[in-house]
Order: sequence, then structure tokens, then C-alpha cells
Amino acid sequence: MAAGGLRRRLVHLDLKGAPPRASYVVEFVLKHKEFAHLREVKTFPNALNPHKEESRALVKAMIDHVMTLHEDLKWFHIGCDEVYYLGEGEESKQWLQQQENTPEKLCLSHIKAVANCIASSYPTVTPIVWDDMLRGISEEILSESGVPQLVEPMIWDYAADLDVESKVLLIEKYRRCGFSKVWFASAFKGATGVNQSLTLIGHHLKNHLQWLKVASHSPADVLQGIALTGWQRYDHFSVLCELFPVGIPSLGICLQALKNGGYSEKVKENVEKLLGMSNLETDTFMSTSLGTFPGSNILTLVTQVSFYLRSSIDELLERNRYVTGWFSPYHRKRKIIHPIIMHHFQPDAVSLLSKWNAVVQDLQAAMEQVFHKCTIDEWMEENVHPSLQKLQQVVDDLDKAIKAQS
Repeated sequence: MAAGGLRRRLVHLDLKGAPPRASYVVEFVLKHKEFAHLREVKTFPNALNPHKEESRALVKAMIDHVMTLHEDLKWFHIGCDEVYYLGEGEESKQWLQQQENTPEKLCLSHIKAVANCIASSYPTVTPIVWDDMLRGISEEILSESGVPQLVEPMIWDYAADLDVESKVLLIEKYRRCGFSKVWFASAFKGATGVNQSLTLIGHHLKNHLQWLKVASHSPADVLQGIALTGWQRYDHFSVLCELFPVGIPSLGICLQALKNGGYSEKVKENVEKLLGMSNLETDTFMSTSLGTFPGSNILTLVTQVSFYLRSSIDELLERNRYVTGWFSPYHRKRKIIHPIIMHHFQPDAVSLLSKWNAVVQDLQAAMEQVFHKCTIDEWMEENVHPSLQKLQQVVDDLDKAIKAQS
């Protein structure tokens, strides 16, 4: 199929759903049945079959689709990280049986093909590629592949204790192979828990401070820039991690640390002033001030839900002796309730339900200013409904039991 036809089909897919780790990601396409025949391994949607002509047309269509929206681009990230199962498809297995063919060369040939695609259509644009598939490839093979003259590698590491020395050695290796420039990739949110709802600023701050050390120990002319990734999901099948408004204070801290070449109390005060926060916590998930930045109300309400919703409901339903002793599942099923005991917990249950319904209503309204309905529905279903519905059910069962007694 021609690239134009593929481009028209891609328009109907959710381009916003791609993980923040890459600009060119095939999983968000290959997860659809319409494109499943282009998978490297039939059952896995995370790697493209590099041997099919339609695969190349798909990549070209994706590149053109992005370029029509960003005509003034200087760099284009073509992804290529964590290409699990590359070489395990049937066509790849046949290709690998030929003498001197290896999975590393297969990967490099695909990178080269995509980079040449950009070079031929957009000669002023430089492709960027995630570096993890390159790290283990020998200098000789990398040098001979021609890839170093076509792309700039982006070295990613999101750990708070990333190994500075190993990164410096890796940069030296890439320089010897012919890469003229490299990029770094950090994370200001995400990367610390697949279903994390709050951002631990301290972790991400340490990550950026380590990257500053790498930069200070590297040649001055080698670093092209740093990309601060902000994960929304770990992949297209995982749940949402931290929402963007929740991560804004961390983004502010990390950007200011990079701008100032380090972190200090002055940097912290500067970010607090910019965000309208009187006390910005970096070592805990809790923030004691509300903030005035756009989305700060979402951060405040998500913090309340994350810390107190489940715990307060569990405290009432699982640790209140009147509930566990006189309104157990056995009693609820048979609509049995002692008239005196009822008064010991009914007001608390109704009050707690009313309180959390109000908080959730406020959060829903705040999120509607920022997110699509599908995002709100998913977050609520994952983080709110399990606990709130459990409390609602107890209150409903209590009403039924009271009516049965009267």
C-alpha cells in the first residue's frame, strides 16, 4: 500500500497515546488488528517486521504525518529502544541463516533505512535514536554500519543513582565509532512505578544531578541536549502513571537544577515562587501547600485521594468493631442489623461517603479542564471507584437492613 493510503488510515489512530519515551513508536499502531500483519512476531505488537515493504511505507507515513504538524523540526526522534524479539520473526530467522548476518546488523540496517528515509525527504532534519540497542554492539560493527554518520544517539537512564563513569565511557565509545553528537534522556515523572499516582521529586532531582556530573566529565562539544521525559504510561497496555499536573513541581525543580548547574535552597525557593507554593517537598510525596500554577488543584486533590481515600474507608469498614462485629458480610446478606449498634457507625459511614463524593466531584471537574473523558474515566476507575464503591455498597446495605427491620 502506498504511504498516502497508510497516512490516511493513521489519522484515525490515537497519536496522543504513544509512550513519552519515543516520538516514533510502532506499538500504538501494531496493537491494532489492521496492522497486526506487520509485526515481527505475530503475537507481540512491540516490534515491526523490518523485511516487509509495507513496514517501510508505514514508517514513511508516520514520519510524514509528524512532519506535516511540525514543519520547522531540526531533529526527529525515530525511537528504536527496547526492540524486544527483533530477529525472532520467521522472515528474520531466514535472513539470519545467511552468513555474517546477525541481530545487531539487522537492527542497524533498519535504523539506517529509517534515517535515510528522513534524509531523502527532509535533508535539514537530523534523526535521533534511543541508544540502548547500540550499547552492546561492538565498535567495529557500529563504525562499519554507517549509522553514526546518520543519527544522533540519545542515552537514557532514569535512575537516581545512575552510574556516571559508565555513561562517560559509553560516550567515549560512541565518539570513537563516529557519532559526532549525543543526547541525554532523563525523567521528571514516571519511571518509578507503573501505577504511581504521585511524583517523588527527590528521585528525579537526583537523576538530573547525576546527568550534570556526566556532562561535566564529557567533552564540551559532544552534548547536543537533554530530553526530560514525562511518562504517561509504561506502554500502550499499562495503566496511567502520574498525571502531568501532578508532575509539574518535579519538572520545575529539574529544569531549574539543570539551568543552575545544581540544586540549592535558592533553586528550591525560586521554584516555589514560580509555582506559588510555600513549601515544596522533595523527599516525600506530600505537599503542604496548594500552589497557584495551572493544574495545582488537580495535584492537591490527587494527593488527598492517594493518601486518604482507601485508608479512611478501610479504617471504617475493616477496623471498626461495630462494622466487623455487627455488620459483616453475613449480616449484610441477610439484612440483619442491631438497632442500637446501627447508631454507632451509620453517621460515620454516611459522612465519609458524602465527604469523598464531594472531593471526587471536585477532582472530576478539575480534570475535565485538562483531560479527555476516556483519561478521566480510566483514572477514576483505577484509583477511586474500588474504594468508593465499597463504601457506597455498605451504606446501601445498611439502608436495606434498616428498612427490613422496620
